[in-house]
Formats: sequence, C-alpha cells, structure tokens
Amino acid sequence: METWSEVAKIQPLASRIILNSIKKDRISHAYLLQGERGTGKEAIALLIAKGLFCENNPVSDPCLHCNACKRIDSGNHPDVHWIEPDGQSIKIEQIRNLQKEFTYSGLESNRKVYIIKGADTLTVNAANRILKFLEEPSRQTTAIMLTDNSQAILPTIRSRCQVIDLRPLHPGEFQNQLVKEGLDQRTAVLMSTLTNNFDEALAKSHDESFAIARRLVIQLVEVLLTNPEDVYLFIHQYWVTHFKERNEQEEGLDLLLFAIKDILYYHIEHEAGMVFFAPSDELLEKAARLFSQEKLLAMLQAVLQAKRKLKQNVHPTLVMEQLTLQMQR
Repeated sequence: METWSEVAKIQPLASRIILNSIKKDRISHAYLLQGERGTGKEAIALLIAKGLFCENNPVSDPCLHCNACKRIDSGNHPDVHWIEPDGQSIKIEQIRNLQKEFTYSGLESNRKVYIIKGADTLTVNAANRILKFLEEPSRQTTAIMLTDNSQAILPTIRSRCQVIDLRPLHPGEFQNQLVKEGLDQRTAVLMSTLTNNFDEALAKSHDESFAIARRLVIQLVEVLLTNPEDVYLFIHQYWVTHFKERNEQEEGLDLLLFAIKDILYYHIEHEAGMVFFAPSDELLEKAARLFSQEKLLAMLQAVLQAKRKLKQNVHPTLVMEQLTLQMQR
C-alpha cells in the first residue's frame, strides 16, 4: 500500500483519521497502531513518515518519487529511525541509543520520526524509558508504535498515544495477502475461513500435520462413500491417532464440517461458498450423487453435536465413534 486511497480500501477508518490530521497539519506526537499481522501497520507508518518528509509538500499522498520518499522506503532516511525487537524483546539499550540519536539536530530538518515495531515486546525498563520520551513531546518529533498485542502495552504508554485500531482483513483481502506469500488460491480460501491471524495461516499452510489432517478428512468422506462398513476401522487406525490434542480434534471436526458443507453447496450450485474442495473435484460430484441434501443436513447437525460433546469433555474416541455411526445411517 503506497497511497491513502489504497489504505482506505482495507482500513477506511484509520485512513480517514490520519489523513484528516495530515490535511489539517495536526499530526499527533505519538500513534499506537494496533492490529493483527497483515492489517497494514508498517505501510501506514511509512505513509505517515513520507507525508512528513516528502519534498513535494503533499496535501494528502506523498509523491513517492522524491529523494526523501525513496530513502524512507529503503530504510535509509537519517531522520526516520526504526526500532525492532533484538531477539525476543526491545531492550533498554536500544531506547538509550534512540534517545541519544535524538539529542542531535536533524540532518536535513528539525523533524524526527521513530517507529517501534513489536512495541508489546518492550522490556519493563525499555517501556519506562520510552514513556519519559512520550511525556515530553516535541512538535518536531513523531512516535509511531506498532503492535499485534495491544493488551501488552502499558496503560501509561497507551494514554499518551493516539490509538488507531486496525480491523482484521476482509476475507478477500486476507486471501490476496496469503496468495502474495505463495499460497495457492484454494489453500488461501481455506485458511481465511479457519483463522483471521496472518501468522497462524502461514504456519498452517506449511505444517505437515495440517496437510495430513486435510487428507484424512478427504479419506473419511471417501470411506463413507465407498466402504462405510470400514469407517470404524479408519477412525481407530488413522483419525484418533493423528488428532490427539483437543485443539487438533476440534480443527479436524471443523475441516469435516467444511467438507460436508461444500458437498451441500455443490448440490445447490453455490460454488462461491466452497472452502474445502475445489468445485472441479471429482469427489464432490460422487458425494452429491450418493448423499441427499437431507442426509447432508443431518451430517452437519451430527458434526456440530460432536463439537459440543468435545467441549463437554466427552472422550474424543467415543465422540468420533458416535459421529461416524450417525453419518453411516
């Protein structure tokens, strides 16, 4: 995202708030941008910085072509300072160095900007040190703090910042971000249905255990279609041996729920709603021939009931035995 109009497509409220401040020359001395990864925190921070230093005095969007804009993009502007976690946290030495840097006059103007990525990782000493920085704001200094975990930010720091909440990405935008990271479209659709967390989606897409889970769901549907008398054997040999932890068991049922929904959507020609199967998957056509809409609705109810039983701490093997019995009928 290189312009505020692009930001507005994903974060309309944040774009409107910051852009109004820029137009009225009322940029806050400190911003706290909070939202999950992929919501545009860094892009917004860069746009704020470019708006302050752009050599063509933009009313809204920076020009992106002047020397200042290019150097901010490359991370080489002498008056724009980035602080990132050193290992697992941002340490007090990093903040001391930042403060020392700010005792010097700006190399090209009196304005300075510092951007703190992962502000929630500030150690206690580093947080207290940055707090003193925020308590004595200079009109020529702008702090931009970025966090995925707003609950970990000290209330005293939050109170000195203009807090900008970034909403989770729209599923379509989320999918586009995942595709840019190398995921195929079908996997991106499934991931956006399972989670709104960008890091979690990427991790799952590269997790062999999750790939096995997807295959097991497909195999379970195939067994129900071709050899329903073997479904108990399949559950004991493959399903319960793979889905061991509670979160894995719940996710396995979620995937099964998506698969059954897709078969129902194939019945009613609602391909846009499919998330597990590709519309061209041969298994879909086969399942739609053998499972009526009434049967599929009953199967969906059975899976939902199984999910409730898991939450009630019913033994997972018993839950799956009862579920497959209901789906066999």
